[in-house]
Amino acid sequence: MKITTKKISYEKAIAKKRPVHRKPRRPSFLLSCLIRLLSVFELAPVNFTYTTEGMDALPKGQPCLILMNHSGFIDLKIISKLFFPKPYGIVCTSDGFVGFGKELLMRLIGCIPTQKFVTDVSLIKDMEYLLKKKNCSVLMYPEASYSFDGTATPLPRKMGVLLKKLGVPVVTVITEGAFARNPLYNCLQNRKVNVSAKVKVLATQEELKTLTVAELDARLDEAFGFDNFRWQQENNIKITESFRADGLNRILYRCPHCHTEGKTRGEGTTLTCHSCGKVYALTELGFLEAKDGDSAFTHIPDWYAWQRAQVRKELEDGTYKLDTEVDIGMLVDYNAIYMVGSGRLIHDENGFRLTGCDGKLDYSQGPLACYSAYSDYYWYELGDMVCIGNQDALYYCFPKDGGDIVAKTRLAVEELYKMKKKSKKQPVQPL
Repeated sequence: MKITTKKISYEKAIAKKRPVHRKPRRPSFLLSCLIRLLSVFELAPVNFTYTTEGMDALPKGQPCLILMNHSGFIDLKIISKLFFPKPYGIVCTSDGFVGFGKELLMRLIGCIPTQKFVTDVSLIKDMEYLLKKKNCSVLMYPEASYSFDGTATPLPRKMGVLLKKLGVPVVTVITEGAFARNPLYNCLQNRKVNVSAKVKVLATQEELKTLTVAELDARLDEAFGFDNFRWQQENNIKITESFRADGLNRILYRCPHCHTEGKTRGEGTTLTCHSCGKVYALTELGFLEAKDGDSAFTHIPDWYAWQRAQVRKELEDGTYKLDTEVDIGMLVDYNAIYMVGSGRLIHDENGFRLTGCDGKLDYSQGPLACYSAYSDYYWYELGDMVCIGNQDALYYCFPKDGGDIVAKTRLAVEELYKMKKKSKKQPVQPL
């Protein structure tokens, strides 16, 4: 999938009129029928199946909040299969509205635009409007971004506050096989994997009144406690494609043997460190096996978690810093992503700073601005990117050297947020 882009100056981009906030629409039934029809052609090849738990307890016609893990474009087809003909709105990223006629189309199918990891007060009001005024369910991806390593990306804390405020039944949809079929790092290449889903009532309307925020958060954490690689191994799911390790360096960017970053290369069925020469094979069951000598890790999420710990250590000892040249795209309206030139993206313990466009752009974002980062691979076929910004403008930063900085940046944002949040809560010691 591509996105409309346009090259203009930074001055022209920042001066453009911002979109007017509009209340979400109840989805068009005709378009819902079309989506349901199209979903058949994508779900049939993956032999889609599903199970339900507790759904009979929900009152007929009662709108609910649907919370789903996010693995790829197939997710929307799955939801159509599960809930059609019941109407549901979809909380989606604002860049999905970009392009000629795209905003109207997205609104007709019930989409609610929001900016990932940017505080959006109007979003809750929009969700309430659909649920209570339009008697329409709402689909939300609480992770906000695709999983990199097959485990859940961090969920916003105190989600239970939102669940209690909305006051409607909460249903979770957790897919199995969708990540294995097309993991984000694997260059948009589909594998032959069957896909299924588990649909479960997380909390009824009555339970929401008695459960605490902490209890609701605990239920949500349990529901999103998945590990797609573990699922593959435990269910003996063989992925035989010869390209299954393509792009694996995007998430496994640091060699655990020589500790060099940016020199690993995933290609074919192997991951190779071009600094020390260590080679790992990615087996058909999703295990890592060293070609020679011991394996530092056999489980991809374990390697990824080790990298997180290394980033945390760098932050604690003051050695972490991202400093890279980037091409810059901006989202200020729904007409296009405006490519405004080049600049430099810096990330350290003080947060982000983006400068460029011949000195005209200078944007800073503190470490407590967001608990994670909107980062993506091969974003709309433009390239790997990290996005920062606020309600006024979003800045899409594409590293010029093509280095594998996306995963590390996301890890650094998450760990830095936790550190700063904890530090902020610490009581001041009296002198």
